[in-house]
Amino acid sequence: MMSNITIGISDLKVCRAPDVLVTYALGSCVGICLLDSATNVGGLSHIMLPDSTASASGASTPMRFADTAVPMLVREMERLGANRARLRAKIAGGAVMFATASDKFNIGERNIAAVKAALRELRIPIVAEDTGLDYGRTVFFYPETGVMEIRAAAKGIKQL
Repeated sequence: MMSNITIGISDLKVCRAPDVLVTYALGSCVGICLLDSATNVGGLSHIMLPDSTASASGASTPMRFADTAVPMLVREMERLGANRARLRAKIAGGAVMFATASDKFNIGERNIAAVKAALRELRIPIVAEDTGLDYGRTVFFYPETGVMEIRAAAKGIKQL
């Protein structure tokens, strides 16, 4: 029987099909969906910040940061039988939610760059993305099909 598994902010979860992974309210945060299609093991991480080394709480909250959450998500998937060499990524979020004059404060853009760097370091290709712009997203990830469904109030539903 299928169930929806909710991933909160600064959280991650893994599952096997037919379960569905869901995360809400991706603003400047980024949702990272990973899939091993041979085992139908999927994972979703909802990261809030790019770099754990810039925070005193980095070690105690590793799921909050791209540089620590992505490797953690991979390890959890491997525990369920996923093979790192077969993992493929889809990412969403990283919106500019507040206009600022400085790129330094564009956390969405910095989150996207950090997620891409973490995936590159682990040699996990990104096969689809819906990032940036100025609106929030909700993500449903279906490991059974590999579809990442993105829902946005003003934009409707998009499937990647």
